[in-house]
Amino acid sequence: MSVITQAMILAAGKGTRLRPLTLETPKPLVEVGGQPLIVWHIKALKAAGITDITINVSWLADKLMDTLGDGTQFGVTLNWSLEEEEPLETAGGILQALQTGKLKDAPFILVNSDVWTTFDFTKLITYELSADQRAHLLLIDNPEHNNGGDFAVNNGLASEQAIADADKYTFAGISVMSPRLVDGLVTGQPAALGPLLRQAMIKFQVTAEVITDNWVDVGTPERLAQINDFIENKGTGAHRGA
Repeated sequence: MSVITQAMILAAGKGTRLRPLTLETPKPLVEVGGQPLIVWHIKALKAAGITDITINVSWLADKLMDTLGDGTQFGVTLNWSLEEEEPLETAGGILQALQTGKLKDAPFILVNSDVWTTFDFTKLITYELSADQRAHLLLIDNPEHNNGGDFAVNNGLASEQAIADADKYTFAGISVMSPRLVDGLVTGQPAALGPLLRQAMIKFQVTAEVITDNWVDVGTPERLAQINDFIENKGTGAHRGA
């Protein structure tokens, strides 16, 4: 049984919906429950045995790198993938991290830095992608801000269109990715992840599962307040990044 040993946290965005808070503070460093949002992920990954973590950065990159350093304070190794001229978007950022050796040419856990969830990453480290599989996505029940959902699941396969009366769910921003998903992209060019996933779904190369853990996309001041209130009133529950 193979074990996934690396992860990538997406942290290059400007966090425009959280302005003015993010004009001087990178969104991943916005505090949730007393510690920076991204630190929850770093600690939770460490608790699952993932100590090789790549973080792509662009907006206010120096602040992020200065605050988190090389990861020693968390017992992990942080590999910084700097997107200097402009953010490369998710797929472009993955490609750069692979081509510069920050990410090894092997499956990895991919995490959006701007979500907070009690999901236990231990459940993913033994997930094995098949030879032609490109991704395994975690989905959640649709929050109010995404009522229509993103993807459906049919017999374990993800699809953009629901089959029959199947429900569509929201992508949780957590997945297991194959480096092969970004094969063919142009180095240094911004590229979104969504189109690549949809192309792979047509070829039955993307699987998915629905999780029921606590989850919040900390994308607006209102949702930031919501998760801080939740933690204050109910605690961190099963979160391994506490």
